[in-house]
This record gives sequence, C-alpha cells and structure tokens, in this order.
Amino acid sequence: QVLLAESGGGLVQAGGSLRLSCSAPGRTFSLYNWGWFRQAPGKEREFVSAIDWSGGSTAYSDSVDGRFTISRDGATNTVSLEMGSLKSEDSAIYYCAVAPSRHGLARTSTPYDFWGQGTQVTVSS
Repeated sequence: QVLLAESGGGLVQAGGSLRLSCSAPGRTFSLYNWGWFRQAPGKEREFVSAIDWSGGSTAYSDSVDGRFTISRDGATNTVSLEMGSLKSEDSAIYYCAVAPSRHGLARTSTPYDFWGQGTQVTVSS
C-alpha cells in the first residue's frame, strides 16, 4: 500500500527549476506536518523543507532557503516543493514524509512516520 507518492523529478540544467509533488492516496493526514528530505549518493539523508498541517508555517535548510518553496493544497491533500536556481549539489533522491504535528517542523527524520519511495532529481552543470 502506497501511503505517500512523490512525482515531478527529472533532469534539469543548472539554474533551472523543477516542481515536486507529494500526494497521499486514500489518506488525509490532517494533523500531520509534511517534510521533504533528500539523499545524494554516498551521503546521509538530509532535511530540505517542512510545512505544518495548516500550511501556515514552513522551514527550510540553509542550503535551499531562498531558492525552494514548499506549499500545501488542503483540497487535494498534496504538498509541493518548487525548486529554483538549481545547482548540481541539489542532485539527489527526494523523499516526502509526514510526522505528527506534535513534533513541530522537525528537521531530523526520526519523527516522520511515513515516507514516500522517492523521486530522482538530477541537475546537470
């Protein structure tokens, strides 16, 4: 059973943009915060961005702040990550995840209960 499904990854040139989406087919996750993480080959999974259950609060890692924007569409139960000014170092598998809202906008993976399978983002220089 797929609880979270990412889409929108692909190959893009440096300086370009991509929009990732994460949906939860059949689940509402109404009191869950959503997060995006990424993992590059040979590196640990790292926090990218998070948004609270209401869509009113967001958080970003220093490396993407000002270039990425996270948003939530409550009507479609979808969270998106708009990525701009992409750099080669943004290349990674991107994962979305959800965590109970009591954990706040968690920047570590532990509080996140459910994860998607990931979508590959490759930025060519």
